[in-house]
Formats: sequence, C-alpha cells, structure tokens
Amino acid sequence: METDQIELTAFEPSHLDGALRLSQQAKWPHRLEDWQMALALSKGVVAVEAGGHVVGTVLVTPYKSDCATINMVIVDEKMRGRGLGRKLMDIAVTMAGDMPLRLVATSDGLPLYEKFGFQETGRIVQHQGVVQPLAAPTDIHDAEPADIAQIAKLDRVAFGADRTDLIAYLSRHARFAVSRQNGELTGFAALRSFGRGEVIGPVVAGNLDEAKSLIAFFLATRPGAFVRIDTDAASDLSPWLEAGGLADVGGGIVMWRPEESSTENGAARIFALTNQALG
Repeated sequence: METDQIELTAFEPSHLDGALRLSQQAKWPHRLEDWQMALALSKGVVAVEAGGHVVGTVLVTPYKSDCATINMVIVDEKMRGRGLGRKLMDIAVTMAGDMPLRLVATSDGLPLYEKFGFQETGRIVQHQGVVQPLAAPTDIHDAEPADIAQIAKLDRVAFGADRTDLIAYLSRHARFAVSRQNGELTGFAALRSFGRGEVIGPVVAGNLDEAKSLIAFFLATRPGAFVRIDTDAASDLSPWLEAGGLADVGGGIVMWRPEESSTENGAARIFALTNQALG
C-alpha cells in the first residue's frame, strides 16, 4: 500500500491496541499501560490503513510552553522506506509550533531527525537487569503528599522546563523518594511499573552520591526484580549501576531543535530519565 492511501488522524485511545502491536513488532518493551501514560500526557497522530490497522505513530509531549518532546515514532516494518516516518515527523513538528523540541534517537532514526534540524547534545545509556541485594540508605525517605509541589519545582530547575503535569501523573501512578538537607528537599527519584518490570526515573539530585542514594533506596526494596534505568552517559552512574547487576544494554542519542545550552545550574541535575521516550 502506498502512503497516499494512508489516513493520518489524531491519536485516540481507540488506537492504543494498534500502537501496542507496532511497539511489540519493533521489540520495544512498552505495555498497554505505558502507552496509556504516554498518550495521557501527549497529543499525537496515527497512520491508519484500510481496515483500521495502525501502521504508524508519533506523540508530542508538551511541557507547558517551555518545550516539547517527540516520542513513540514507529512505522510498521512493511511500510518503511516510503516516506511515512517523514510525514509523521512533519506533523509532529507542526503540532509543536514554535516550542523547542527534544527527542532521543536511535542510530537508524538519526538521519531523519537531522533533516528536521535536530542536533546531537548527548547520549543516553540504558541499564537493566535483575536487582542484586543492596543495603538501604538511611538518609532517603518516601515522599509525602506535601512534597509534590517542591518535587515539581526541583524537576523544573534540573530539566529546564515545567513538567508539572508529568510529576502530577507520577504522583498518582508511581512511588517517590526524597532526600533532604537541613530540612530542605534537595533531590528525588520515582519508581513505577514499566515494560518487563519497573523503571527508576526521573532522578534529580545535586551530586552523584545523592543520586546513588536515591536509586539505592528503591533497589534495596526490589531484590530479584527486573529494573530499568535510563541515565545520561555523562552522569558517571554507569559503572556503579553495572556493579549492581544492571547491565548496559545500549541507549540513544539525545537531540534538541534548536540546540540549546545546558540547563544545569549547579543546584540540581537530571541523573536518570523518566524513560527514553518522555525524557
């Protein structure tokens, strides 16, 4: 089937089963619940062929008016090489308007994204595996409902955009842990179900040791569980994660459009992403 016979339409909940089939075909780990989260925080487009079969997806996740991420760009293997991916990206970029854009690319997708003006700004390393026994840190605690507003503020400092909606969603569907110094919240991490097991992220902290403590707080409660963490390659977390049984299984290329300077201000930084799709 040619791409001019494909209908491009708004991504609705009724398309989720078809989207799940595509991610399974691509050997992505996303469950239906993971797609539901992505769609709840995003707007998007699906490509549908005759009979209602979904053959392409793209989502745009806006963070207020600060920026947006483009994610879940998938084209059915039988439709690849026909320009459908470019059509989906054209629509995604148009949907985002003037907002700066971010995405995490595979090496296969890199040439397409470069044509849209995206530039590489970093690398993501994906770690995953079965958690080994680990002593729990004593200076990390579960977050309280009153902490959510401060978590959102700290996340904005680290990420460089207002992700209040994401933090609010995670507050209902994930478990937060926090670190404090002199009574002030200085870091946080989130744990939720994802893919084959669970994912830790985002993790925001002022330094590497604080980030390790936040992650260790969750790992200590999950011996034998399958856990994934997507971390900035420059964070220096990888050797510690691998020593704990979470192997480096690849990653992705961080790209921004237009290229922006680092958002770090010395007070807090992102050590682990929500996942590669949502940043």
